Amino acid sequence: MAQGIIGKKLGMSQIFGDNGVMAAVTAIEAGPCTVTRVKTSAKDGYNAIQLGFGNAKRPNSPQRGQLKGLGQFKHLREFRLDDIKGIEEGQKIDVSLFKSGDLVDIIGISKGKGFAGVVKRHHFAGGPKTQGQSDRHRAPGSIGPSASPGRVFKGMRMAGHMGDQRTTVRNIEVFEADPERNLLLVKGAVPGARNGLLLIKKTRKGK
Repeated sequence: MAQGIIGKKLGMSQIFGDNGVMAAVTAIEAGPCTVTRVKTSAKDGYNAIQLGFGNAKRPNSPQRGQLKGLGQFKHLREFRLDDIKGIEEGQKIDVSLFKSGDLVDIIGISKGKGFAGVVKRHHFAGGPKTQGQSDRHRAPGSIGPSASPGRVFKGMRMAGHMGDQRTTVRNIEVFEADPERNLLLVKGAVPGARNGLLLIKKTRKGK
């Protein structure tokens, strides 16, 4: 049985639950997706399915050959499975995979913030605000002694490119799943900007 689906972030809104409490939700266009390839442990070394989502306007020749008439998909993503029984190429997977109350993990590309300093990027406190420190308010401070080790350690938190990287949020609760509109509402925020690609997977128990 499939454990995930590809979707597109539509935006955020507010909605009232059955108990009358308002909740912030993210709307996701989830599927429908088509199984474009089934991988088996005997042939490929592991069990997985490849899903296609979105419409590609001008697929190239290798893409058309790989899809073998299944459709023209803009996005292809792979989901590993423990068991692939009952799954075949060409099968459709939609948002009915989820129901209200399910917990999911959502993967996306976070919003890019450009080049950022250590205060914004790593939440540093900055330098002292008194005693003549006129230009150290947002400075990183020392990044290592000069004599020993005489270098900057790898992984030192410094200014640099912020965001625009693969991000996962776990245990997000499904508020509502609407197969007729291919709409999935989840509580809270998810990574990425509007129209960004998302991978929605069922949370594994024990995480």
